[in-house]
Amino acid sequence: MTGHIYRDVILEQHVRLFRGAMGAEFLFIDDNARPHRANIVDECLQSEDITRMDWPAYSPDLHPIEHVWDMLGRRIAARQPPPTCLPELRRALLDEWCNIPQDEIDNLILSMPRRCKA
Repeated sequence: MTGHIYRDVILEQHVRLFRGAMGAEFLFIDDNARPHRANIVDECLQSEDITRMDWPAYSPDLHPIEHVWDMLGRRIAARQPPPTCLPELRRALLDEWCNIPQDEIDNLILSMPRRCKA
């Protein structure tokens, strides 16, 4: 992933449109990954008037998606028999992704204000 790809694929195709739907209260959250902090990304966010939340370095526990990735990883690791090739892994990931209970994801999302405040 490069700053250019991040801008062109993520920001332009998804974030910009989502921000338009959300309105002025939209606050964009990403982490401190190098592509996210490229000058071209900063310029794009400024030109679209998208406010980025300050993000503490080395804080993966703050973002709910990191917990979802962990859930997914644990589910894959618990599969018997485990996937033994890439096609099996792909199918297992899709199956497990669909089987993560929505209320667990909702709880992670609802915990965001508390996490950000902390």
